[in-house]
Amino acid sequence: MTFFRSEEHLRNWTQFKLGMEEGIFSLPDLLKLFSGQMFWRRLAPDYFTRMREYAVEWITTMQEIGKAGPFWSLKKA
Repeated sequence: MTFFRSEEHLRNWTQFKLGMEEGIFSLPDLLKLFSGQMFWRRLAPDYFTRMREYAVEWITTMQEIGKAGPFWSLKKA
């Protein structure tokens, strides 16, 4: 994960690739994503038994912040 002070700064980065724009997150979106149960409950004794529930929350949050397009789908090797 690399942080930039602005989208313009990111686009001037030598490793920036066109078509990867969907991978750009704003700070408020990152805060929303990483404040979910998947991160808050990592040390809970029932973490793994509730992982499916946390994954649903994660996916829902990704959709809410507009990060559910083809860029985020798993690609078959």
